[in-house]
Amino acid sequence: MLTWKDIINFSVKGNPTPDKRVEKTDEEWRAQLTLEQFRITRQKGTERPHSGALCSTHEAGKYNCVCCDTPLFDSTIKFSSGTGWPSFTQPIKANAIKYEKDTAFGMVRVEVMCNTCDAHLGHVFPDGPEPSGLRYCINSESMQLEKEAINDK
Repeated sequence: MLTWKDIINFSVKGNPTPDKRVEKTDEEWRAQLTLEQFRITRQKGTERPHSGALCSTHEAGKYNCVCCDTPLFDSTIKFSSGTGWPSFTQPIKANAIKYEKDTAFGMVRVEVMCNTCDAHLGHVFPDGPEPSGLRYCINSESMQLEKEAINDK
């Protein structure tokens, strides 16, 4: 389980190696994504709080990167933070997320990105629930929910 100390170490000393890399030109990303998805994932934008479709979704499944389809978070670690963005306590795998120090807008935060394609996802904060104490605050537009199949037996 990742802790705040791990996150700070990644942001300062380097990130875990991803399983694979996906790199495309801005033109290729623009052709694949909606204008809002491109603004958020490729230009480090943010959606308005409580506006994202995945904010209040609690269906079982995996939350994958909208750009490269890499699994990022599992629905079992999603929680209602009241912040207006989907929130998670851990990534699906330690190397799924990339961390960078973000000093934009006069704040010091840790930006989280897809470690496969560098898509901006949101930020992580040390004010989440136990046991990790982490809150990954993620833009809905940067993810797509791959719903868990219901087994009809």
